[in-house]
Amino acid sequence: MKHTIDIEVRYYETDGQGIVHHANYFQYFELARVQMLKAFGHDYADLEREGIFLVVHSISARFIAPAKFGDTLQIETTVERATAARIDHSYRVLRGGVLLAEGKSTIACINGQGEIQRMPSFLYEAN
Repeated sequence: MKHTIDIEVRYYETDGQGIVHHANYFQYFELARVQMLKAFGHDYADLEREGIFLVVHSISARFIAPAKFGDTLQIETTVERATAARIDHSYRVLRGGVLLAEGKSTIACINGQGEIQRMPSFLYEAN
């Protein structure tokens, strides 16, 4: 499963040199995951109301070239692996087809008490 969103870099996401601060890439990845879920017919807020919380177990990024204020970025999100216990995503951040960064994350499912629970089957069976 693959999904792409476009985002415009906002001024407050940049550092003193006008370059996107590295921490913002993790926010881009989260936005991309939430939008991917929505594009496939599931709203994250509805999942939370049902006691299903998808949390980051691990996340990483590798930076290749800088993004700057005003750039329009494409965030490509791919589900690499999905099981009843976890979803592994990969990300590619591009500007006009040029790769700027890549990342990976593993998402786990917990209940409202913070205990690990199985993911609903619709989150992993389509992969």
